Amino acid sequence: MADAREHVLAGTRGPLHVREWPHERPRYLALLVHGYGEHIGRYEEVAGVLREHGAAVLGPDHAGHGRSAGERVLVEDFEDLVTDVHAVAGLARAAHPGVPLVMVGHSMGGLVAARHAQRHRGALAALVLSGPVIGAWELPRRLLALDEIPDTPISPAALSRDPAVGAAYAADPLVWHGPMKRPTVEAFARTLRTVREGGDVGPLPVLWLHGDDDRLVPLAGSRVGVERLGGRLTERIYSGARHEVFHETNRDEVFADLLRFLDGVLP
Repeated sequence: MADAREHVLAGTRGPLHVREWPHERPRYLALLVHGYGEHIGRYEEVAGVLREHGAAVLGPDHAGHGRSAGERVLVEDFEDLVTDVHAVAGLARAAHPGVPLVMVGHSMGGLVAARHAQRHRGALAALVLSGPVIGAWELPRRLLALDEIPDTPISPAALSRDPAVGAAYAADPLVWHGPMKRPTVEAFARTLRTVREGGDVGPLPVLWLHGDDDRLVPLAGSRVGVERLGGRLTERIYSGARHEVFHETNRDEVFADLLRFLDGVLP
């Protein structure tokens, strides 16, 4: 998007790259929280949809991801990512005081966004979770039981039924294509427990989006966490969809559900 702006904040692990899709008089603020191994640049389309709907949109590259500082995909404590995301929320609020804030977290970003909602109760007008790593996600337990974590990158075909999505992901130099790192897997396991024990989010409106053919973050495991998180829950489960519902072949349907939810919960 031609008029996107770039910011650099002081993050918990060094300079934090933030992209903004501005809106002169936003109806609401949307903070996008990306997933493991990727970067905020992959969210151009959803940012455009939200901005057209009246939002000023921002999102960081997490520490160790994209253009932000840090060893690649090393996350020793997810609380640091929550702190960084909260700093981006502060940047948005400083520019647009009094405007409601919606957080949209995908995959690992769903874990970060859920933890943010627990740590900063009352700060959000709504929470959107897309294929969230939350609840009974079995991958960390399986990997930590091994002496060595295998070098098995994410399959591009697991992201979407649209082959162009997988091809772009595979060719993207800002995407991590190597193995997971043990400290990151350990941090996943700890934070899944933290969110499980962190209490519900009260009356916060929550939208849960998930593909029923998500092989990276299976639907049943996420349901355990989403239901425990609570809030005023709306769920949309898409038949045949894989992990990245915002990049799926039925993404127009997904975007329509997202905007309908926001229209129903925002003043």
